[in-house]
Amino acid sequence: MASRLIYPKLIVEQNLWRAGLHIVAGVDEVGMGPLAGPVVAAAVVLPPRLSDERLPESFPAGVRDSKTLTHKARERLEPEIRQIATGIGIGLVEVGEIDRINIYQAGLKAMRLAFDHLPVRPEHVLIDGRLLPDYPIPQSTFKKGDRDIYSIAAASIIAKTYRDRLMLELDQRYPQYGFARHRGYGTSAHREALRAHGPCPAHRRSFRLL
Repeated sequence: MASRLIYPKLIVEQNLWRAGLHIVAGVDEVGMGPLAGPVVAAAVVLPPRLSDERLPESFPAGVRDSKTLTHKARERLEPEIRQIATGIGIGLVEVGEIDRINIYQAGLKAMRLAFDHLPVRPEHVLIDGRLLPDYPIPQSTFKKGDRDIYSIAAASIIAKTYRDRLMLELDQRYPQYGFARHRGYGTSAHREALRAHGPCPAHRRSFRLL
């Protein structure tokens, strides 16, 4: 099974670095589907490293789409990504705003905020799956970017670990829902808790909760 896993490459980033663009940011968001909790996006800028190898030696091996990694693997890789990154930005859109502007727009806003919170201004941004309308920085979008593009995959890990920790905090505040186990997704146990207790302030009222 392991041999069939797809690992992202640095080809896109290296082509941009060779073109003289040294601040290239990959972005990804998590939390679009859950019934509760915020949407979180992360933007990651990697240091330019031109190499004939698949991956420069200083870059963490094993980085790939966060959905294909175990919790333990994400927790191991997250500090390694932070250690080498030139910059990391986090964008967060809370439940009330998700309900007000809708989940699609919330995802776009989270990505914009992640770029805005970088300590350096990107010269080019790489986005998983869609473009940011009216965004003033040149951008490229990639279908399955979190699978194929290294900086986007790294961003997916940062975003996922950040959001998971927020959901653990919500579990402490609202233990009856089991947020620590399902992270707000609509599992049968979560829906059963909603039937028993009704929604809490962390739930997205614009979603069909049951």
